[in-house]
Amino acid sequence: MSEIYSKVYFVTGGGTGGHIYPAIAVADVLKAEGAKVYYVGNKRNMEFQLAGENGYKFLHVGVSGMPRKFNPKFFYWGIRLVRAILYSIKYIKKYKPNAVFATGGYVSAPMLFACIITKTPYMMHDCDAMPGLVTRRLSKRAKYVSLAFEKAKRYIQNKKTIVTGNPIREGFKTLSKENARKSLGLRNKTTLTIMGGSQGAKSINNSAVEILKELVQDYNLQVIFQTGKKNYDEVLEKLKYIYPAWEQECGVLLKPYFSDMISVLKASDIVISRAGSLSLSEICASGCASVLVPYPYAAANHQRINAKNMLENGACVYIEDKELDPNRLREALISIINNPTKLNYLKQNASYLAKYDATDKIKECLESIK
Repeated sequence: MSEIYSKVYFVTGGGTGGHIYPAIAVADVLKAEGAKVYYVGNKRNMEFQLAGENGYKFLHVGVSGMPRKFNPKFFYWGIRLVRAILYSIKYIKKYKPNAVFATGGYVSAPMLFACIITKTPYMMHDCDAMPGLVTRRLSKRAKYVSLAFEKAKRYIQNKKTIVTGNPIREGFKTLSKENARKSLGLRNKTTLTIMGGSQGAKSINNSAVEILKELVQDYNLQVIFQTGKKNYDEVLEKLKYIYPAWEQECGVLLKPYFSDMISVLKASDIVISRAGSLSLSEICASGCASVLVPYPYAAANHQRINAKNMLENGACVYIEDKELDPNRLREALISIINNPTKLNYLKQNASYLAKYDATDKIKECLESIK
């Protein structure tokens, strides 16, 4: 006997966690309401694994980022884009979604073009203070547009634009710090997380690994270190040289990637991070103080804009990537660790910026689409 669903939705967006996790957060609340949800993305990207881990049927579109130069690769990319749009049209005709929810980026583009061609309604969400190219170009036809930042509205030509904050997963609302630490095998003590987004950040890794021994031994911190898959071996070799007893002393939890970032951030007191919008939303939802080092080559400078917004609200310490070295990072961390008043101030201001109802607001918009 086939299952009966109240509605059918597609969610699409990928390439990085900043596009994927908001899509999954919205997919989860739609599924909880009895809808059937399909994830549309590229099976060569991390969305394929994450969609599967969260129980969603995956619909593959073979799309890649647009080349920045007009050369033969551009024509090859154009052919692949057309093919991906045709596949997306095929998926729409087969599964007949009531609406499509897209979190922007090149992965979502083929499905959005397919929606325009087939007159399928769609909603878009953009995480950044400076919306991405796909959002700016295709949001005009969307039924609704949701944004993480008020200042992003100036770039969107759609009267049904709402500022919701970023959709976050339910665990950020419900998981306690104590239980988060238990799930990671950590002690109940001041915890620092070092991360550079889902791909890692070499400049953060290189500075942080130099001072890990000092942070653990002199400042009694326990450290969660997400290196990124490409950087793990290099960080591990440096750590073995600088801090040979790191495993025996149990002060550092080192992994290339944590699939359960809810537990990681909820276990943390201080986070060193890039400034992708979703990372910042999850840091705020976890009530963490942060040291932010925006990626200097992000499109439209959006990471600097995101981080400056946090700084203006008293929720972070800000370091430019070109200024980052072990001494500057040590100085920033010690200014927080040795000053409980500052630590609590940063934590409280981060919590004030958290928007826990974004997912529900987006769900309401999607369910209202006829």
